[in-house]
Amino acid sequence: MTANYCLVCGHKLETRNIGGTLRRACPACDFVHWGTYSIGVGAVVVRDGKVLLVRRAQDPGRGLWTNPGGFSEQLEVIDKGIEREVLEETGVVATASRIISMRDKPGEAHNLYVVFLMDYVEGEPRSDDVEVDAAGFFSPEEMAGMNVAGLTRWLVGAALNGSGGGLVLDEEPTLSQKGNRLFRV
Repeated sequence: MTANYCLVCGHKLETRNIGGTLRRACPACDFVHWGTYSIGVGAVVVRDGKVLLVRRAQDPGRGLWTNPGGFSEQLEVIDKGIEREVLEETGVVATASRIISMRDKPGEAHNLYVVFLMDYVEGEPRSDDVEVDAAGFFSPEEMAGMNVAGLTRWLVGAALNGSGGGLVLDEEPTLSQKGNRLFRV
């Protein structure tokens, strides 16, 4: 998507070379459109050696089994965003314990996909019948016969066979960052 009008004053944007990159900028004020970005969040929720999966009811990926996830809202901290997404899609309450993976996908909209290992709290999986039409906990053996998306297979492997490391929320950082959430190894 190309920005055509200034988000500050409404003037038609022009293309300028800014720092060696062609960018859309306003000739009437100092607004520069730096690009389009999205932050996706994903969850790997494990209960009794089984992983929570959902079957996508919409494209892209309709019919594929994937890990629950979605997009982080603009005013939402990222770990609470994935907790919301899991609850909305599956009815399962889970809490984010650590970041286990991150995918960087530049493109027309630059997408960053952050995946959390999550602690199961309560609830039995059920689909929301909008974004997903089935949900359940599945063992790696059961997943072998299912139409599971490649990235989800990789994430499940990383979660179940990883070193147990990852980034965790620093509950008491020595650096004061009002409104920020800091994660560390």
